[in-house]
Amino acid sequence: MRPPLFVADFGAKALTALDAESAHRLTIRILKAGRGPKVRLNTPQLAISVAGLDFPNPLGLAAGFDKNAEAPNAMLDLGFGFVEVGAVTPRPQPGNPRPRVFRLRDDAAVINRYGFNNDGLEKVAARLKRHNRRGVVGVNLGANKDSKDRTEDYVKGITGLAGLVDFYTVNISSPNTPGLRALQDKTALEELMARVNTERDRAAPGTPVFLKIAPDLSDEDKTDIADIAKEMDLDGLIISNTTIARPSGLRSRHMDEAGGLSGKPLFAPSTALLREFYGALGGGVPLIGVGGVSSTRDAYEKILAGASLVQLYTAMVYEGPGLPARILRGLPGYLEADGFQRIAEAVGAGHD
Repeated sequence: MRPPLFVADFGAKALTALDAESAHRLTIRILKAGRGPKVRLNTPQLAISVAGLDFPNPLGLAAGFDKNAEAPNAMLDLGFGFVEVGAVTPRPQPGNPRPRVFRLRDDAAVINRYGFNNDGLEKVAARLKRHNRRGVVGVNLGANKDSKDRTEDYVKGITGLAGLVDFYTVNISSPNTPGLRALQDKTALEELMARVNTERDRAAPGTPVFLKIAPDLSDEDKTDIADIAKEMDLDGLIISNTTIARPSGLRSRHMDEAGGLSGKPLFAPSTALLREFYGALGGGVPLIGVGGVSSTRDAYEKILAGASLVQLYTAMVYEGPGLPARILRGLPGYLEADGFQRIAEAVGAGHD
């Protein structure tokens, strides 16, 4: 049985007896106290520029871990090239009733139905002001469950965090807020991104806006999103969020819980979707690959499929905080084996 998040490195045996959400909260408190590992990597061949931002390496922490921007610098200290906090909604909300997150140990996966639980825009902005970020930090924006104008919620997020983050992510793909994924409809998405980009240009000019999409898309949805990404010159797509599908072969007792599935079972479908969008966009829109990354090989396969950047989260539940450094230390060997001098040369090379 593998340990839950950070247990092996912190030696906190109590975490093994806690439910997943309580273990997560304790981990955040440990990090806030400055007791996390501090990794120093010097790998110039992994540096990459995406959407006008310079990243020391392509590996990032996905949204969902540090929902309230409590410990972004501590996560950067693990070796990540960037950290995405959130999701953040304009008003605080408690999210769905507990229990709402479940470890699928036998599948190296997690199912969550958190429902955008967070402290709200005002408190998150105040924390980001205090943190004096030591690297690239972005924010994942969501909409309140009871909002009458969800598009306006994303606009408020742009305004409220202007100057406090290096990039924004518009998250319309969480399966845990009823009706949210309807914003992926072509007409709704065009209106949403037009309003968001207009406010970005006014309040935070030059700050990239990424769009995070679901893996559970129809062919029509894929075509519409690719067309919008090209026509509106989007700064990037994050592919993908958790899935509502339940792939065959799941073994864990919690496999039928409602919510979004992440972790190893998501690797193949999310990478296939990434490859599909890279082909449809001809490499013209930067892609960030997420879903099931738990090793150097996984990260490299996302890059070959078309990802300029890669994110992970769930694998750390089972592999601990040393995982980012292990992945990054292994990447130069993959580059050298394929004759690449820098990571950017490998992006999309699997399509050649």
